[in-house]
Amino acid sequence: MNLEKVIFGFFILLAATLNFGFVYGDIDNPAHHETPELFAAVIVNVIAALLKFGDRTQIGAVHLATSLVAVLQLFAATILWFFAVREGSGVVSPGHMASIVSLAAGAVFANVVSVVLLMAETLTLRR
Repeated sequence: MNLEKVIFGFFILLAATLNFGFVYGDIDNPAHHETPELFAAVIVNVIAALLKFGDRTQIGAVHLATSLVAVLQLFAATILWFFAVREGSGVVSPGHMASIVSLAAGAVFANVVSVVLLMAETLTLRR
């Protein structure tokens, strides 16, 4: 068993599940979307992107692209949340929360593409 592949797969799946966990719930209800979960999703997605920098294959380039898209979407969601809290005196409006969750949902899609690529790559490996 290749430990590097295990760690790589672990972080890809963890990024997808954390991100999905943040998005799950009513899109405009701030009580359904926790700040620490978004923070954890950002951190794990950044780690997953950093792990993809060493691969020089075509599929590795697509893996990196999906991770960069997810990180960009999550950073945008985090920045929007920061300014929404400052604007609303500590409370995020339903409209802002819908925008934040929509950005995070875009990152979920990028993570799903990454997981599908990982599965396809795994299925094509031969001993």
